[in-house]
Amino acid sequence: MKKTYLKGMSIEQLATWCEQQGETKYRGQQIFEWMYRHGVFSSKEMNNLNNTFRSFIHENCIIRTLELKESYKSNIDETTKFLFKTKNGQLIETISMIDGKRHTVCLSSQVGCALKCSFCKTGEKGLIDNLNTGEIVDQLILVREYIAKPITNVVFMGMGEPFQNYKNVINSSKIFHDPRGFNLASERITISTVGIINKIKQYIKEKHKYKLAISLNASKNSTRSEIMPINKKWPIEELIKVSKLYSQHKRQIMFEYVLLKGINDSEKNAYELAALLKGIPCKLNIIPYNETDSTFYRPDNKNIQKFSKILFELRDQYRVLIRWSKGQDINAGCGQLAGEQY
Repeated sequence: MKKTYLKGMSIEQLATWCEQQGETKYRGQQIFEWMYRHGVFSSKEMNNLNNTFRSFIHENCIIRTLELKESYKSNIDETTKFLFKTKNGQLIETISMIDGKRHTVCLSSQVGCALKCSFCKTGEKGLIDNLNTGEIVDQLILVREYIAKPITNVVFMGMGEPFQNYKNVINSSKIFHDPRGFNLASERITISTVGIINKIKQYIKEKHKYKLAISLNASKNSTRSEIMPINKKWPIEELIKVSKLYSQHKRQIMFEYVLLKGINDSEKNAYELAALLKGIPCKLNIIPYNETDSTFYRPDNKNIQKFSKILFELRDQYRVLIRWSKGQDINAGCGQLAGEQY
């Protein structure tokens, strides 16, 4: 008999499911808290449920969706990369990054990615599968189990394009935010997209309060279309337009700009980028490229500083930050995740 995935269900779904099993709705809240707040993987630990119901859950339900295959600790900073295996045998990667009091977990939303951004290792795999809500949530539960420091932030910046798995990403974010779940403030949860315009508009319409980041990565369409094929469908002008719409709701958007040597790192590119962002209340993260076995390279530090200085001096309503990726010695940086066992 096919088992029911309890992991990933909302409190309302669990309440309905419990009623269908002849239990009270309140049992749904209890299961929700056991799975998410307490992170248990066995119904036998749910000691405020009766024995018969616990046995039924054990025999008929799935409350653990991932298996830890490997973990890799960086020797240069407090970063750990986790390799997880799903029930259908696919491999995904999750990153834990600790910086002072801040513990950020970078989550994957898909196995592989369909968008084929040329500088991103994940895109080489193509899209294999969407992760279900339980598989997204279990990444955070398992990191919490292996890393003692409390999790303060969650970013959907791992494998996959979150807005091409929109429903499951939003549902998992709700569990992270719920005070009976992980109790993370909405501003502690960031969803990053390459710019799936129709989903961004849906996100705005639904009035979600999680932070939104857009991977811009170029100051003009010709360059962006070359490194990010999705730009041919949704060009920069459309991204800027929807970003202004988002900012009208008194929310600050974040732009991410991966700096590629000889591609998008010139002084002219910096001036073009400043002009694009003029008048948009936003944060700009400049991310020096994390090298893989591709044909792209990271600019030298002098050029990185020069690029950021221009943007800083021309800043209008935006803030500029150079984001140096952590875990470089274990390939844990942006664009380096491929779900591979070493």
